[in-house]
Amino acid sequence: MAKSDNHTQRRTPTLLAIGGHESREGEMEILRIFAERAAPKRLAIATLASEVADQIWATYRRAFRSLGVKDLVHLNIAERCDASETGPIKEIAHVGGVFFTGGDQLRLTSKLGGTALCQCIQDLYQSGAVIAGTSAGASVLTETMMISGAGEQSHQIGDFLKLAPGLGFLAGVVIDQHFAQRGRVGRLLGVVAQNPRALGIGIDENTAIVVEDSRTFTVVGSGAVYVLDGRSMSKTNISEQDTDQTLSAFDVNVHLLSRGDRFDLVERRPSRPEPAPAKPSVKKGEGQKTAAHD
Repeated sequence: MAKSDNHTQRRTPTLLAIGGHESREGEMEILRIFAERAAPKRLAIATLASEVADQIWATYRRAFRSLGVKDLVHLNIAERCDASETGPIKEIAHVGGVFFTGGDQLRLTSKLGGTALCQCIQDLYQSGAVIAGTSAGASVLTETMMISGAGEQSHQIGDFLKLAPGLGFLAGVVIDQHFAQRGRVGRLLGVVAQNPRALGIGIDENTAIVVEDSRTFTVVGSGAVYVLDGRSMSKTNISEQDTDQTLSAFDVNVHLLSRGDRFDLVERRPSRPEPAPAKPSVKKGEGQKTAAHD
């Protein structure tokens, strides 16, 4: 029996975590995916992490309008107390997607975390709105986020790695961005060595993961996604007293994924879809001969 036209089918809760510097001209693959998944509803661009919020808002407004999105709202609050006001909540109450721009993730979470506005966004996510974040905006999507740590070098035991609570859309994962471009594999390995329960996910620039229902993600964009799984780690020196010593971590699984690859966050296993079978070619005249024979 067909469903009524008035019935609204529940959408799958979806996250879009972007490694930063996504294309904002031309095809704009990643921004287009966000816009299409959020359609036909309004989009909210949240610039809370940025010190130049109006400039960032203008950049994304121009990009999304070039993709045909007309109904956009700028979500920005000056102080944490503003996140309990009814105005911002009403503006985003029925959006199809919220996009967190880059900047300082601690600036974002300190303004938003635990507020009525944050709960509104959580409710939107559970009802099927797409929640996206780029750069710092990607890091805040998880339950725990990294807010400092040396990059571009091998991790030293004494290196200062600071973690803080994120917005909690995705548990059991720590996301790092600008990954290959800023040589951040050492610091993400440091996070995984400290807490092997957490998966470390490093995302290159102009690359993103589309996470569906907190269970699986698919890679989109031009770069790579690195998944560091320390669950099988057999030994590490992370707790030793010599803080100048370089980190050792044995038997850590590292998965390297590219466009179209999938990862099961529950089973912690990657997969690559099989290519569609090629259609058999028909030689010229073959069809006519068969028809005549019949």
